[in-house]
Amino acid sequence: MNAVRTLAAPFMPFTAAVLAAALLFALFLAAQGFPAMEALELVVEGAYGSSFAWQNTLSRAAPLMLTALCVALPARAGLVIIGGEGALAVGALAAAVVPAACAGWPALPVQLLMAAAGFIAGGAWIALSAWLRHARGINETISSLLLAYIGIALFNFLVEGVLRDPASLNKPSTTPLAEPFLIGAMPGMEVHWGLFWGVLICLAMGFLVRQTVFGFAVGVVGGNPRAAMMAGLPVGGLILTACFLGGGAAGLAGMLEVAAVHGSANAALLAGYGYAGILVSFAARHNPLGIIACAILVGGIGASGSLLQRRIDLPDAATLVLQGGLFVALLAFETLNRKGVRRV
Repeated sequence: MNAVRTLAAPFMPFTAAVLAAALLFALFLAAQGFPAMEALELVVEGAYGSSFAWQNTLSRAAPLMLTALCVALPARAGLVIIGGEGALAVGALAAAVVPAACAGWPALPVQLLMAAAGFIAGGAWIALSAWLRHARGINETISSLLLAYIGIALFNFLVEGVLRDPASLNKPSTTPLAEPFLIGAMPGMEVHWGLFWGVLICLAMGFLVRQTVFGFAVGVVGGNPRAAMMAGLPVGGLILTACFLGGGAAGLAGMLEVAAVHGSANAALLAGYGYAGILVSFAARHNPLGIIACAILVGGIGASGSLLQRRIDLPDAATLVLQGGLFVALLAFETLNRKGVRRV
């Protein structure tokens, strides 16, 4: 019995938060005269009720896995980074300009350069917050959020300015990618290869933080920076590296959205994946392996919005209320769980 409790303990706050969020969402809808129970059933149906629903959910989960790593990896070093949307924006922008500079090149090298450009741009963007924290003592949560706004503004400025394709009249965007440079769907599915890379990178980061000396050192820094410095660990370098890897993952999400979903960089690409990644990371307790399952859950919530709108005339954005309730409930139950552990 004790063994079962030990295994179940890490999942209890998350399970309780999901149930509480569903209850709050139902009460919110009932207060406005909507059929609450039917809405909850539609959320499940719209997320997982058919092969189309699953493909929609998995397509949304792919970028969420990568933007969640932008929160999870810095968290291992003790930093609270919430600027993944900015890293995604600059990563997408960097990836979108590569094909124009590589005209006539084979597809694979161009795609690899796009991935590298997105990863480096996103990584540098988040590493800047880490440097401001380590070198100047500036709160990384505030700086990463402000840098996210700056990154989005820079994205919009360039996409609607010097990088704008003259043919994009009503929807400003960069020059569309040529067909060979696009990333298609996986065999037998309508889900692009971003899902594969999202899962693979989460698995790789899970191995990195749990099975390597680097991961152990980052955990020591996150647990007690002073002790890490006394032990001779390069605290600044470890923090910068963790944040660069996290930001790089978000930048890679931007590249995949350009190459696999939109075909160019445009405003539709900024769909809030960077902010939703915060919820995914906290739901997974910053565990890269847990991020995979939590991204599928949050992606499913987002995918159900259109069905709620069609069936019971709820706004598509109503799912954001459910996501917000899940985040608040998760923080509340996590706090209560920690207090309970301290008492024991």
